[in-house]
Amino acid sequence: MRYHIHHQTIYTYNQPIMLGPHLLRLCPRSDGWQQLQKFSLVVDPQPAGMTHITDLEGNNCIQLWFTNATEKLIIDVQSEVETYQVNPFNYLLEPFTLNLPFDYFSDLFSLLQPYLEPVAATVDPVAIQLAQEILQQVNGNTLSFLSTLNQQIYTHCKHLIRHEGQPWPAGITWTQKQGACRDFVVLFMEVCRAVGLGSRFVSGYQEGDLDSDQRELHAWVEVYLPGGGWRGYDPTHGLAVSDRHIALVASAKPRYCSPVVGATSVVNSGGENSKLLESQLEANIVIKHL
Repeated sequence: MRYHIHHQTIYTYNQPIMLGPHLLRLCPRSDGWQQLQKFSLVVDPQPAGMTHITDLEGNNCIQLWFTNATEKLIIDVQSEVETYQVNPFNYLLEPFTLNLPFDYFSDLFSLLQPYLEPVAATVDPVAIQLAQEILQQVNGNTLSFLSTLNQQIYTHCKHLIRHEGQPWPAGITWTQKQGACRDFVVLFMEVCRAVGLGSRFVSGYQEGDLDSDQRELHAWVEVYLPGGGWRGYDPTHGLAVSDRHIALVASAKPRYCSPVVGATSVVNSGGENSKLLESQLEANIVIKHL
């Protein structure tokens, strides 16, 4: 599949502000699943400087810095991406991974350590219980465990749109049986990590209904399976990820997938007429087949 993605983000402020350095995670990745064919970025106000960087986990990021005051920040990104993997199950698992629990080899375990630690400060007991229930249900089969977990979240949880805020803890999402896509991803990750499966948070786009003009950034999970590498699951839609998802970034920590990160400061913060800084965020995403 070949896609054109137009993603515009607009921040509007109620007074002049200075923009600190900003980090953008809006450049689609290139790998065996997808290739970035074209990419353009227009920023208003024009940055004083810009550089492309690769972060610790191999994601393509763009850093911007500014020198002039502004009351608006517009980030306009256009991408053309070709996706390849029609069959998400086109791989052979290593024999030792067919059933849970299994142990990663020692060197692989060391590399995967950040993807095995609980997302929260401590292991979530709700995630542990759900993991054990599914393990028993599927008799420990690894792929059945993942597909059953995917369907459990999709079937039992109501999807909400939450434009702001960090992902909810796994226990909150499963207990309330509702959440945004990022909440479902954290729940999925915590359940996987409870049985020793390395997992990571992915931010990107999903094809969805091409007749609809409304789009949101999407999130799903990738699980590391020896023999298959990183394999994606989308609990919001109950799907294994194939060629209809376009990934931007992936990380062991959800906060490192935020699309735009940066600080602002008020130009004149003193005096009797100083006021509280307020901002408004507007994001517009259009996805089209080519």
